[in-house]
Amino acid sequence: MLMKLVASARRMGASDLHVEAGMPAGFRVRGKLRMAGDPIPAARIGEAVREIVPSDRKALLIERRSLDLTRTIAGIACRINILHTSRGLGLAVRLLAGVAPTLEQLNLHPDVASLIDGANGLVLICGATGSGKSSTLAALIELINRREAAHIITLEQPIEYRFQPRRSLIRQREVGQDTPSFAQGLYDSLREDPDVIVVGEMRRPETMQLTLDAAETGHLVLATVHAGTVGEALQRIVGAFPADAERGVRAQLANAFLGGLAQSLDYLPDHGIRVPICEIARSNHAIRNHIREGAFHKVDQAVSIGAREGMWSRERYQAWVNERLVFNEPTPVTEPTVALEPDATSDMQVARPRARDTKPIRASSRVDLPLAEVQPRSASPSRPSASPVATTIEINEDDIAPIDDLIAQLEDRR
Repeated sequence: MLMKLVASARRMGASDLHVEAGMPAGFRVRGKLRMAGDPIPAARIGEAVREIVPSDRKALLIERRSLDLTRTIAGIACRINILHTSRGLGLAVRLLAGVAPTLEQLNLHPDVASLIDGANGLVLICGATGSGKSSTLAALIELINRREAAHIITLEQPIEYRFQPRRSLIRQREVGQDTPSFAQGLYDSLREDPDVIVVGEMRRPETMQLTLDAAETGHLVLATVHAGTVGEALQRIVGAFPADAERGVRAQLANAFLGGLAQSLDYLPDHGIRVPICEIARSNHAIRNHIREGAFHKVDQAVSIGAREGMWSRERYQAWVNERLVFNEPTPVTEPTVALEPDATSDMQVARPRARDTKPIRASSRVDLPLAEVQPRSASPSRPSASPVATTIEINEDDIAPIDDLIAQLEDRR
């Protein structure tokens, strides 16, 4: 069941697939959710969960009532969140490229590459959920991998892209599986001789503090933050700490901040693709002062007048996108096929120091979960039965099409 749905999602160009007991499958295409197919019985979803959840994580799913994992389904890399709902088990599946993209493939401006030119400091990749942060971060990692002999440690939850060594030594650690937490992974990384540390998510003060410490002690640190602008991301980091600690955090953040990118995705109907619209900030005297003073609203102003220093406001970036005539269309990639470059082994033996003036270059295990855990919960006085037939969500049947019909409609519009 899941294999067919994922294959259908890829064919229609969907970024996400949603599966819920008693409901048709949901496909997010070009940012909009479309329902297609017949309602899916809870038992079939339970079978799919049994197939993709490894035995050593079954107890965690039962305890937390949710689980994050990555799997290759129908030859497509997927990030999967399994969750319990009032109807039983559900799945939220993000379809991934599998192989890390390049900045060019993501249709990003070449100036994005210079964000990682610094030998040390903090680079923030910002945006809302589903804005392409993970892809941009992966492209920056891949750029380092292609041009430098660096030791890169990534902390992710879960791992979305599998990197193949080219010139760099890349160690990917999944939080919850390879390390118990982002904080522990950061503690460990500082003892592991890294050149670059990648923090997939900064949410807790402890993780943020360790990230700042790493950026101040001679490492290039790349991290993602859920924020709409770079100024908002900086404010969110400082605001996570107690009020009496904020002054010290602002000073540390001002010293460590190297640059940031905030992005959203804009659909181009003439090309049938979604492309990033970005704000790019770089550390300078004005921005460092704004951070120290807590004047985060002035960061956006500094970006808007910082074009000569390589900064991009969203308005200026949008104008650049509007003037482009040719875009790279996303190409589905199923499995990593990149081989180790012939000279990669020799280059990895001696890591070159990272210089600030560096120029940018143009399986699843089948397990048996207890039936009580994979079928809808039984009815109780305080909770109605989760029967697939009895649903409280009203959906216009005219909006639900057979999956093959939806795919045909989408292909006709391309």
